[in-house]
Amino acid sequence: MFSKKKENANGGELKAGSINIVGVGTEISGDLTTKGDIRIDGKITGNLTSKAKVVIGSTGEVKGNITSESAEISGEVNGDINTTEILFLKATANVTGDIVSDKLVIENGANLKGYCQTGVSQTKSILKTPANGREEINKKSEAIA
Repeated sequence: MFSKKKENANGGELKAGSINIVGVGTEISGDLTTKGDIRIDGKITGNLTSKAKVVIGSTGEVKGNITSESAEISGEVNGDINTTEILFLKATANVTGDIVSDKLVIENGANLKGYCQTGVSQTKSILKTPANGREEINKKSEAIA
């Protein structure tokens, strides 16, 4: 009655509530793409893309860029994070990289090293062309120096 279901191109159903988990002790090398929610408690070396929510647990580590609808970071991320809705950096989060998000919440104790940009207009323009946005940031930094 209340469950959200979508049909894929092959006629099969995709459940909106499906969750992918990379457990403690699991290491993945390479880019990872999912249409559903994903929780990382292990280690990923590569880019992570989700059309839903990404959760990086306190033991989780991502060495690569994260692109998603929303994200909650408690572990370590070495790469850029782009979210179209909201990004939560929990107290145990350690992020090294640039952030682009509509909304950003940073708990006391979280570590962030990088450039941060928020607001709807920012996420729409930069998520479409992340390389161009990055180049503009670097050009502006050089001009100031």
